[in-house]
Amino acid sequence: MQTIDLSSVAVRDLNRRLQRRDGDDGESEFRVLHPGGAHALAAGLMHPIEVTIEGHAGYYCAGMNQEAKVTINGNAGTGVAENMMSGLVRVRGDVSQSAGATAHGGLLVVEGDASARCAISLKGADIVVQGSVGHMAAFMAQAGRLVVLGDVGADLGDSLYEAQIYVRGTVASLGADCVEKDMRSEHRSDVESLLKQAGVDANAGDFRRYGSARQLYNFKIDNAGSY
Repeated sequence: MQTIDLSSVAVRDLNRRLQRRDGDDGESEFRVLHPGGAHALAAGLMHPIEVTIEGHAGYYCAGMNQEAKVTINGNAGTGVAENMMSGLVRVRGDVSQSAGATAHGGLLVVEGDASARCAISLKGADIVVQGSVGHMAAFMAQAGRLVVLGDVGADLGDSLYEAQIYVRGTVASLGADCVEKDMRSEHRSDVESLLKQAGVDANAGDFRRYGSARQLYNFKIDNAGSY
C-alpha cells in the first residue's frame, strides 16, 4: 500500500498520481493521510484501485469515479461521488448535500446521514444511506435506486422520472409526481441485493417503495398508440 500525506503533497499531485495508475507499476492500494477537508480528493479515477482517505473530505470527493473503490474514514462535503460511472464509494461518516448527484453507475454507501438533495438527478447509480436524508432527496432522479434506512425529509422524489426509492423510516412529504407503490417480491430482492452489497444487516420487508406517478411526462405511455 502506498501512503500519501497531504500535509506535504498537493491535492493536484495526489490526483495525478492516482489517475495515471495504468496497472503496470504495481500500485493498486493507496492510503491518504491528513486530508484536512480538501476538495476534489480522488476525483476522476479510471482504474480498479483502492483508495482510503483517513479523515474528512471536502467538496466533490471521488467525483467522476470509474472502477475505483474509495473509502472515506470521516465525513464528506457537497457532491461526494458526483457523476460517478462505476466502482464503489463508501463514507464512514455523514455527507453534505447533493451526494451522488447525476451518478450514472456504481454504488455509493453512506454509513451516516445525508443532507439535502441526495441522489439529485440520479442517472443509474445505486445509493444506500444507513442514516437519514434531508429534503428533496432524488429530485429529478431519472434512473437508479436510492435506499434509505432512516427517515427522509420533505419533498421526496420531486419531479421523479424512473428511479426507484426505498425507505425504511418515515417520509416527511412526497414531492410533485412521487407516489408510494406496491412493494413486490422483485423489489424486495433488489433491496436485499443492495443491502448485501453495502454490508448492511436489515430486513428488506421493512421498506416501502416510492416511484413516479408519470403525470409530468410530455410523453404519456397511455397515449403511445396516438403518436
